[in-house]
Parts: sequence; structure tokens; C-alpha cells
Amino acid sequence: MNTLQKPTICPDNPRFSSGPCAKRPGWSLAALEGALTGRSHRATEPLQRIREVIQRSRDILSLPDDFRVGIVPASDTGAVEMALWSLLGARGVDFLTWENFGEQWVIDGESQLRPLDHRIIRAPYGELPDLTQTDPARDCVFVWNGTTSGVRVPDGDWISAEREGLTICDATSGVLAHEMPWDKLDVVTYSWQKVMGGEAGFGMLLLGPRAAERLENFTPPWPIPKLFRLAKGQKIIEGIFRGQTINTISMLAVEDALDALRWVESIGGSNAMIARAEANFAVIDAWVAKTPWVEFLARDPAVRSRTSICLSLTEDWFQALDEKARWAIVDEMTQWLAEEGAAFDIATHRAAPPGLRIWGGGTVEQRDLALLLPWLDWAWAEMRNKHGA
Repeated sequence: MNTLQKPTICPDNPRFSSGPCAKRPGWSLAALEGALTGRSHRATEPLQRIREVIQRSRDILSLPDDFRVGIVPASDTGAVEMALWSLLGARGVDFLTWENFGEQWVIDGESQLRPLDHRIIRAPYGELPDLTQTDPARDCVFVWNGTTSGVRVPDGDWISAEREGLTICDATSGVLAHEMPWDKLDVVTYSWQKVMGGEAGFGMLLLGPRAAERLENFTPPWPIPKLFRLAKGQKIIEGIFRGQTINTISMLAVEDALDALRWVESIGGSNAMIARAEANFAVIDAWVAKTPWVEFLARDPAVRSRTSICLSLTEDWFQALDEKARWAIVDEMTQWLAEEGAAFDIATHRAAPPGLRIWGGGTVEQRDLALLLPWLDWAWAEMRNKHGA
């Protein structure tokens, strides 16, 4: 029997969930005290705060001047669906998929948006598809960072600057953690609940000029639900990008988003957030390198996520079990860690292989990750002993 001494110090903030993610350091409910609750989101002052979220987001991301920025319902999912339903159909489309959320967009292409000339370029969990298979004459739909697989595209070099099609990028766990090549992206979506540590329910839709041109010159052949409409009569609904949200927005969530954006500004903006994510990843990377029972799900270092860090449990006794038994062990181990106050919500997504997933975005403190790792070693040793391995 190989036992390890139980650690005595827990992370100050054991929230390592991949969504909703950890609040910024020092956050408390006091941050929401100035929220304009009980007010119409269309009134002058609430609308000013909604527009402030849009402007601060634009400034922090250093977006090109010709990008439109809007707040839309239903989180990142709603933002992606709006783009797909409103923009696809003018030409063929390539769906890149290597994890659960990319597969969700494939469902739209295969089952919902008909008729649609589409191709699926797929890779299993832990790998990236062959990006050279994409055709610049076709639209391309892809996630920047696979939240459920821990696999990201390494850069935008594979996207042609002379492309004819649009690039529609689900970047919900990529924005503010990875460099984004805005000149290669025509539509980008994300949500406050990921790297900002904001509240769930609302998405950000960034619309480049090529996407705007499509809206003004093409009408999709399918009916578009009201919540997905970006244009009417081939005229862009500009109110979406001026803070006039399609549905009623939570002013508490708006205040929380402003708090997060102000904190990002205070630490140095997008570059500082990317640096924090890189430093957090380095802590996990060094531990994995010396730990025999764990490995990155993404084998290629160039495509490993800096936010949703997915880990495989590699010991032979564990891998020899069927999937149900492996999930039972992961659930038990992560429950122990939660009960100890060492880590909450770090099992991988149920669509992914059984393992661990640790959020390393910029709202997570490097010290907390360092304190987490001895708990992981202890919990795994306990699991190994319990199961006679």
C-alpha cells in the first residue's frame, strides 16, 4: 500500500470549474451594490451601463474599428446559433469539430439548417483536425478552444487572408486567454461566464465587416426565430450593437460584467489575462511532467488549452476498467476533493473521456493551483489503495 500524507492547506479559492468559472480575485457581492435593479433596461441610465459593457469589451480586446459588438441572449450558445442561422447558406460550409460543443454546431448543419452544403472535418478527443483540409472558398465554423477536450487551435495561420467564405469562431474559453487574430475572424462569440468569471445567460457577438456584408446581401432559405435575427429585410438590426438587447437583460449580470471588465483593465488588460493563463498552465504543466499517473488529454503541446486543462488518468489498472467504472472512480475522487474544500467541479465533461478538467483562466490565482496539486496526488493515492491497485 502506497499512502501519502493528507495535505493540510486548501486553496483559498477552490473553484476550478470550467463554467461558470471563478470570479476575479477579491470578488464579493458588494461588487453588485450599484446595480440598477428594478429599472427598465431600455431607460437612459441602464442603457448607458449596457453600452459601457460593450465599449469596455471593445477596448480590452483591441478590436478593429469596423467590428460590431453586441450582447445577446442564451450565453455563447445563443451567440453561435444567431451567427449560424443568420449567416450560413450563401455557400458551402466546413464544420471543424473535435469535442462536444463543436459537435453541437454540426447538429445545426446536419439536421436544422436545410438545405446546406456542408462538410464535417472531425478529430477525436485530445486531437485537432487537419486544418489544411478547410477550403477558403467555403465558410468555416469552429471553436477556438475546445472546452471539453482541452485542445485549441494554435494560431490563425491556417486561415487564408484571401478567403471567400466567412470564419465563424466559438471562442468562449479562448477570448482573454489566447491571442486572437482579428483579421482572420469574421464572427467571434464568447460569454461572460468563462474567462471573465461573470454571470451566465448572456453572450457576446463580435461581427466583422465581411459578416456584415453577408447580412446585407443574403437572406437564408430557412425561417429564423426572433432571438436569432441579426437582420431584417437585409438591413442589419443595428440596435443589437448599440445596447438595445433583443430580450430583457439582467442588470445584476451587467453590473457584474462591468466589475470583471474593470478588474481586467486594472491588471493590464487582455495581455495581462493571457499572461496569467500562461502562468497558471505552467504550474499544471510542470506537475504533469513529474507525475506518472496523469497526462494531458491533448498529446501535442502546441494545441493544449491554457484555460480548460483536461487530464487523462493513465495508470493501467484504471484504463483496464470499463467506462462506467472509470466514471465512478472519477466521481468519487472529485467528491472527496469537494468535501475537503480542495477543489470543486473538476471532473471532465460527461461527453469526454473520464478524467480531470481544471480551469486555468486569468481569474484563477497561481498559488491556488499550486495548493491544489498535492490534494490531487493524495486523492489518487487513496483511490489506488481503495481499489487494490
